[in-house]
Amino acid sequence: MGTGNDALALLERVIDAQAELVARWLGVGFVHGVMNTDNTAISGETIDYGPCAFLDAYDPGKWFSSVDDSGRYAFSNQPRIALWNLARLAETLLGLVSDDAERAVVLATERLERFPSRFEKARLSVMRDKIGLAQEEEDDGTLVDGLLLRLAANDVDYSLFFRRLCTVAADSSQEPWLASLFEKEPGAFRAWMDTWRRRLAIETVSPEERAARMRRANPAFIPRNHRVEEAIEAAVRRADLEPFETLVEVLGRPYDDQPDSAHLAEPPGPEQRDYRTFCGT
Repeated sequence: MGTGNDALALLERVIDAQAELVARWLGVGFVHGVMNTDNTAISGETIDYGPCAFLDAYDPGKWFSSVDDSGRYAFSNQPRIALWNLARLAETLLGLVSDDAERAVVLATERLERFPSRFEKARLSVMRDKIGLAQEEEDDGTLVDGLLLRLAANDVDYSLFFRRLCTVAADSSQEPWLASLFEKEPGAFRAWMDTWRRRLAIETVSPEERAARMRRANPAFIPRNHRVEEAIEAAVRRADLEPFETLVEVLGRPYDDQPDSAHLAEPPGPEQRDYRTFCGT
């Protein structure tokens, strides 16, 4: 770090770790649910996530936790909450940063103010992998955000879209299959696809290699809420552990195509979307 100050060096390392972690959460649609300071590890690991869930339809304002009555820990709020938690960590380190209290606050604040740019860099890296970009270009953020706006406007399933995009990256004839997810604004999606194709054209990666990389960044299977509920219901009401054991086995290889378990990748029906999670689940 070059600061010569162990407390500041620690703070910077934790800031980096949290920026990377939350960027990866957003990449797979993960909503922690209880991002209290005591549930935030300085190591940058995900801990104590009892009422967590994964997005089905992309909604940046979505949350699931029954103990969160205001959406404080909603999907898109997670970077902001991570920064708030980091500020609380910084407060505990002030006495080690400098004997001059005002100087300590200035130095710690300077580090905290770097979080947004570090997070955005990490987020774009994650999203580039998801849409098959091997190199960095200036307008990549605009391309990514334009896609997310379209996903939200059309209630498109987050995981399903990106997994299908992997297929389209290798085989353009499958594009109608992907476009069918955009019932409200098919024209807007096709405009994004045209821009995406032009962006891919400036790289030398083969379609097959690109698709393979994308599949490593886009899970085919996530622990979908309605499938978790089915497993709980079977175990509690019928003493049937088979749905649970199957789900655990499939989720042990989330990036692999598993045709025999393809139904576990299907989005929930309309009646299954209003879902709440609970601590201890």
